[in-house]
Amino acid sequence: MEQKEHDGAGPAGAAVITTGTDRPVAVPTPAVRVPTVGEVLGAVEELWPESLAEGWDAVGLVAGRTANGAGKILFTVDPTAAVLDEALDWGATMIVSHHPLLLKPVSSVAASGFKGDAIHRLIEAGCALVTVHTNGDSAVGGVSDVLADALGLQHVQPLVRAADGLPEEGIGRVGDLAEPVPLGTFAETVFSILPAVAGGVRVAGDKDAPVRRIAVCGGAGDSLFDSVRSSHADVYVTADLRHHPASELREAAADGPPYLIDVSHFGSEWLWLTPAADALAHVLSDRGFTTDIRVSGVNTDPWDFVLTPGH
Repeated sequence: MEQKEHDGAGPAGAAVITTGTDRPVAVPTPAVRVPTVGEVLGAVEELWPESLAEGWDAVGLVAGRTANGAGKILFTVDPTAAVLDEALDWGATMIVSHHPLLLKPVSSVAASGFKGDAIHRLIEAGCALVTVHTNGDSAVGGVSDVLADALGLQHVQPLVRAADGLPEEGIGRVGDLAEPVPLGTFAETVFSILPAVAGGVRVAGDKDAPVRRIAVCGGAGDSLFDSVRSSHADVYVTADLRHHPASELREAAADGPPYLIDVSHFGSEWLWLTPAADALAHVLSDRGFTTDIRVSGVNTDPWDFVLTPGH
């Protein structure tokens, strides 16, 4: 029996075709299923298990009812006021933030403070907020994995393996370039993959020194210096390097490796947002859900400009 398109209206949620006798027949089409906040949390747990979060961290659902719908999801590094403006103007029903809004305990969420105001805005708009922080760092495909992939590292392993996870899960990553390159050339590659921010990229080491074994940690990583040394990395790429730890590491290295590349905290974690959004979209799609997921266009790096010698 021949089927062809028919211009007539059919029942809602049904496609209309005609048979050879031109009698319209309604054929049901699959209903669009928007996930609830709770169903999205199930997908988040599959990708970035809370068990991988560090003990000091605060991850998971921050605001929102699990029974509410979550058809529009925005990914961001930080849940700033500008990000909330963007999300709520778009009509987002969930924000997935890498950094926690409420990392430290609070005694009030009065709207007179910026954190309390954020909570009130989220609740009033019916928008959930979820934090994926160190569990997003540690998991396969997490922040440091994305950074290692962007730099073309091979044979990648965690710098510090997760206590309760797979062998490839943990904080930081270390791997090898296909061929050695000068430190200055490698630093230019690092600069090229990151978003433009005021602070740029700082390097400690001889720009002509060859480097091949690379350690990385998205976000603040100077607590991992012992693991960097143990990994025999030639250079360590991370953010928020403090003066004294960095100075002591370089003094102990006697001008040799490990060299240091200090990048924007925001920039090192921003790279993860698009792969993370894609991963969540695939898991939800596989479960039969339809969602609109996008990455925030707001640069949440806190620095606006920098002065350098000669400028």
